Amino acid sequence: MADYINSPDACVTEMSLDDLKKIKNGAPFESPVNPVELTLDSEIRFHCHKGVSCFNACCRHVDITLTPYDILRLKRRMNMTSSEWVSRYTLPFPMDAHEMPGLKLATKPGSNECVFLRKEGCGVYEDRPAACRYYALGQMGVKRQGSDRVEDIFFLVREEHCKGHEEPRTLSVRDYLEEQGIGEYDEANREWRDIVLKKRSSGPTVGKPSSRSMQLFDMCSYDIDSFRRFFQSPGFSEIFDLGDEEKQSLLEDEDRLFNFACRFLKQILFAEMTIDVNPRGREKRLARRRERAATSKKPGT
Repeated sequence: MADYINSPDACVTEMSLDDLKKIKNGAPFESPVNPVELTLDSEIRFHCHKGVSCFNACCRHVDITLTPYDILRLKRRMNMTSSEWVSRYTLPFPMDAHEMPGLKLATKPGSNECVFLRKEGCGVYEDRPAACRYYALGQMGVKRQGSDRVEDIFFLVREEHCKGHEEPRTLSVRDYLEEQGIGEYDEANREWRDIVLKKRSSGPTVGKPSSRSMQLFDMCSYDIDSFRRFFQSPGFSEIFDLGDEEKQSLLEDEDRLFNFACRFLKQILFAEMTIDVNPRGREKRLARRRERAATSKKPGT
């Protein structure tokens, strides 16, 4: 299963369906992407189930980019910390020329088979990644030429091995997404995907991000446990003005805490100010930095 589905790799800017067709027609191989734009009301013919002859075939050839919510669901399922889960089940890769950190799902040693594939099927089916839920639909966040609005479009993916397209069942894209439980994943990842799109659409105009901003992106995206500790640190509380009740509610709800982490990233990376800042705390912190800088310049220090 190649990752055409609901991942940062599938998020594009300034693209039309004509562009997608040109990519397909110009590719040096037969593309499985059917470049016909589908709406939520479009009907598709597809059914994957244990009785289909190709069952699990797509799981033996995976290239799946993980979203943050994928990691939240799976690490909770296995009662692991984020860092433990990421270390064991993922492979890092650069999402763009600036090496924006991304994670792919690991495969079994010496093969392209999903690490969670079992003899009876998917071993984490109830918490499977968004890419698996979308298949055999592709989805992209498209910023059409001349528009500032990001729009979701859908298209069909027809891989040669997949016999699900031959099954006698027709349903709307909307019904298929509801059946697969996509809504919760899309909603949870929406703010994060927006960050990736903003970064890509800005391109070279913003220059190469600092190593610190990359570290923050990595922590906020893939390590909610480290972000929780950061969120509880005295330094964070000194800068950001949050009430005790709001802090506690975020600490008690990991999904809400991840959404807050995305707001924090937008504020740091794009100056989208949605979290109140304590001006006096900021001044205190800057004063300490100036004092440390001055001390380090003194002879013998």
